Amino acid sequence: MRTSAKTTRRQNIRYRIRTKISGSAQKPRLSVFRSNADIYVQLIDDVSAVTIASASSRDKDIKAQTGTKSEKSKLVGQAIARKAKDLGIETVVFDRGGNLYHGRVKAVADGAREGGLQF
Repeated sequence: MRTSAKTTRRQNIRYRIRTKISGSAQKPRLSVFRSNADIYVQLIDDVSAVTIASASSRDKDIKAQTGTKSEKSKLVGQAIARKAKDLGIETVVFDRGGNLYHGRVKAVADGAREGGLQF
């Protein structure tokens, strides 16, 4: 399978970001994965190598909403913030996953900030 230059570039940026940031149980990494249709977010404790919580645009309550992909991304950010608050997590490290901080990735961050998370 051939990979495009764009995919290779994003993957290299992703690896470079991951060498610099890491999450812990008190301050987990908020990892964003963006596909063409959906967006997925995880809170990850890299010390224990475990996912603490996750949310995506494929969740039933978000999928039932109408709106653009950016609007649904903002709802995903708010959903992960609610789950983090329930677990007692206030601050996170944001991992954009090699994507530009623009559009849907920015909408997730804005939704998480509105939900009360601090980056």
